[in-house]
Amino acid sequence: MREVKFGVIGVGFWGRNQARVLSGLEGANLVAVCDVDQVRAKNVGEKYGVSWYTENAELLRRNDIDAVCICTPTITHHRIALEAIKAGKHVLVEKPMAESPKEAEEILSVAEQKGVYLMTGFIERFNPGVQKVKKLIDDGVLGKVVLAFARRVGRWPERVGDIGVVKDSAIHDIDIMRFLFEEDVASVYARAGSLGHKLEDYAQIILGFSGNRTAFVEANWLTPRKVRMLTVTGTDAIAAVDYVTQEITVSNAEKSVTPNFKWEEPLMLELRHFTESIISGRNPDVTGLDGLKALEVAEAALRSARTGEKVMLA
Repeated sequence: MREVKFGVIGVGFWGRNQARVLSGLEGANLVAVCDVDQVRAKNVGEKYGVSWYTENAELLRRNDIDAVCICTPTITHHRIALEAIKAGKHVLVEKPMAESPKEAEEILSVAEQKGVYLMTGFIERFNPGVQKVKKLIDDGVLGKVVLAFARRVGRWPERVGDIGVVKDSAIHDIDIMRFLFEEDVASVYARAGSLGHKLEDYAQIILGFSGNRTAFVEANWLTPRKVRMLTVTGTDAIAAVDYVTQEITVSNAEKSVTPNFKWEEPLMLELRHFTESIISGRNPDVTGLDGLKALEVAEAALRSARTGEKVMLA
């Protein structure tokens, strides 16, 4: 296979971005979009000169579509992902991959049975700044990592209505912590609440890893200024990265350095990776299992916030 033909299901804010990237991505060919909103589906379809639908079944029955990106509300992910997988399509499903770990497990199981690739949309994994921090860790520049801290705050994204800030926002950094520490979370303690929304709109989450290593994740939909930051503290140096600008600062006992960098769109890198994985016949680096693991931690954080107790996962 030299080209992957894509369909995008759900062309709201994020789905439109995926359609934009896929329409110009080498190795990918956007051939159809679908949305329950006819006007939205028609506008995006006509903009990129592709077929458009309002029923998922119409898109999924097309034999020329190899893969689909699911960018619909979380409550629909389980149903649509299963429909797509059973239709023999490779699937990239946006985070969180399902409402519950039980649903995520079923998606994983059916994907394995059908022999299709399943990827969870954790875009920050493909952020060049994050990739550079991971390389600093792997190369030993930071020494032994003892702490990582992520802050993801800003006003409520009005497109989100069916999940709270933990599963919508903090889950990105939960996945990043698993990526950086290269192991599953052992324990979770969280405080969360709602000041202006029906579901939680702020959370502070402490993740415990082996060797008394810790990660701290702060997320809210309340702060006027948007902040997306990651700081990793090691025994030899500290690395800080701005998720948005991708600028990194590395500080040790002698100096602070901000290396030159080239900004690249994480979404383009993510979709390119998924496309190349399908073409080359190998699992993507961010799998459905990663989606399940992050969702389990998010659920544990919500449980801890309700009970006031630490939740053990390992």
